[in-house]
Amino acid sequence: MNKHKFFGLLIVITTLIQCQAKPKENQLTESGNYKEIRELIKNSARNTGGLSFVSAAALSTPCVVHIKTKMQILVQYQDPFLGFFGSDFYRPKAHNQESSGSGVIISSDGYIATNYHVIQNATEIEVTLRNKNNYKAKVIGIDKDTDLALIKIEENELPAMQIANSDSVLVGEWVLAVGNPFNLESTVTQGIVSAKGRSLNLGKEGGTPSQNPIQSFIQTDAAVNPGNSGGALVNLNGELIGINTAISSPTGTYAGYAFAVPSNIVKKVIEDIKKYGKVQRAFLGIQSIPLTSELAKKLNLPSPNGVLIKNVFEGSAADASGLKANDVVTKVNTMSVSSFPELLEQISTHRPGEMVKLEYIRNGSQAYTNAILKNELNTTEILKANETFAHKLGIKTQALTAQELNTYRITGGLKVLKIEHGVIAKSSDMKPGFVITSVNDLEVKAENDLYKILSQLQSNKLILDGFYPNRPYIVRYEILL
Repeated sequence: MNKHKFFGLLIVITTLIQCQAKPKENQLTESGNYKEIRELIKNSARNTGGLSFVSAAALSTPCVVHIKTKMQILVQYQDPFLGFFGSDFYRPKAHNQESSGSGVIISSDGYIATNYHVIQNATEIEVTLRNKNNYKAKVIGIDKDTDLALIKIEENELPAMQIANSDSVLVGEWVLAVGNPFNLESTVTQGIVSAKGRSLNLGKEGGTPSQNPIQSFIQTDAAVNPGNSGGALVNLNGELIGINTAISSPTGTYAGYAFAVPSNIVKKVIEDIKKYGKVQRAFLGIQSIPLTSELAKKLNLPSPNGVLIKNVFEGSAADASGLKANDVVTKVNTMSVSSFPELLEQISTHRPGEMVKLEYIRNGSQAYTNAILKNELNTTEILKANETFAHKLGIKTQALTAQELNTYRITGGLKVLKIEHGVIAKSSDMKPGFVITSVNDLEVKAENDLYKILSQLQSNKLILDGFYPNRPYIVRYEILL
């Protein structure tokens, strides 16, 4: 058989197989029974010798939602009447602004993962499912360091996306990006994994508003545009391998590359928020510098791959493990790391108190050590949300007594007992004795009220209203976190 006849026969056979599989997928997609869809597609895959873009799209699109948000912004506008009174020519006015993005259903009881920047500063969040049903959503928790957020709608028996191990994702692997770009619902684009462990210098408008972001992205050439943020990057099994977060573009629209937070990080962040109310960030405690070919030769390394330690912080997990400056970490547990972002990715999937095995090179020789990771307070404990916030704010508070409430004629408040090193001492002149009555215009009666507001804070500004018992007026402190 000649070459042309062979390829002609192959095309005919492939077409027949696809035609046999397609009615089953379409039939189940229309039925809306997601479990049946998944099972039938798996059977179809076994019959046809593999999964396709069609099956991956059928599995993933029911799990991706459209998110619309409303927020209030202050706009300066010209007021000609103010000019007559010698005042400023501009006056602030509140305007409602709407934006949209995507989210991924990660459990059947209504929990949805998305990007923090999708719901940032939102006063109202509306979620639209694939079946066009609309729901109001509430914020469960956020994590600025990974630009992730967890929201929830009140619904059950929803199609939930299965989460794959992002460490197993290979460069060159086929992927689909599923989301709602430009308000176009349930859009699917295809591409490949272009790179892993990619670090980006993202600012607030790039997708990661944190001052200390964890950036180790999966890079893909699947088309991602505004509105795709918070949507799914899936493999051909229709499983989540990442949350689409940012694009690299001079115009703000797709120009060749997009970036997703790996699913292992997503899974850990979501689990922490649900279980602890905050992300349990683990730290190794090192500073690194880029490992060049010249440095690799100088340090007698086989290749310029690994994390070159510049400095080990005293008392850190790395310090306790025996790591030193000029050591080159090459593996975390079983995963090779060739850059600092890759090391951060592996560490970020662990919690304080957990042990990791580190492989490293010192003076040209391979060595191993174990490190017990620590939290941001440099202990191995799991932190409660209020412990972290109290440390960051640097204040100790106490609820007012019944007698104090009666004296001040208020229904609740927190008395500041002590001000230590923290953001309040750094950015205000607050004194002990100040009584906090509201935070960001939300009433505060007890410490739990304060920590609940802080755990769901969607901006970097904290507004504390209250009074001093010996002053007959309200005092406001604006704190930048």
